[in-house]
Amino acid sequence: MEIRIIRTPIPLSEIAKMAQDQFGDFIKAVVDIERRIMALGGELHSDEEALLLEDASRQENLWGINIYPQNPANERVEFDSMINVRPAQNNRSRNVEDSRIREQILKIVSEMVLS
Repeated sequence: MEIRIIRTPIPLSEIAKMAQDQFGDFIKAVVDIERRIMALGGELHSDEEALLLEDASRQENLWGINIYPQNPANERVEFDSMINVRPAQNNRSRNVEDSRIREQILKIVSEMVLS
């Protein structure tokens, strides 16, 4: 599947179709919390991360998530990715440990995904 950089809102139904075509019930995404954009459709979060880096994003602003389009909005985002492991930023696990960053990610996803 082609990785897409999402710069403007996208319908949830389109994300659900992308998820179905790839992993079934979820799709991987990388969110740039500074530029307020995200990439969707990579087999690995690192694929999406690489595309965003080529597009002038900075690595410290990129966070990997999974989106489950069939879940209720408050259960749609999972903060789990190998790209999130970055001890230099005090994030020592695959999860996004900083609650402020999680809130930024959720806000961007809610703005970019039209239910």
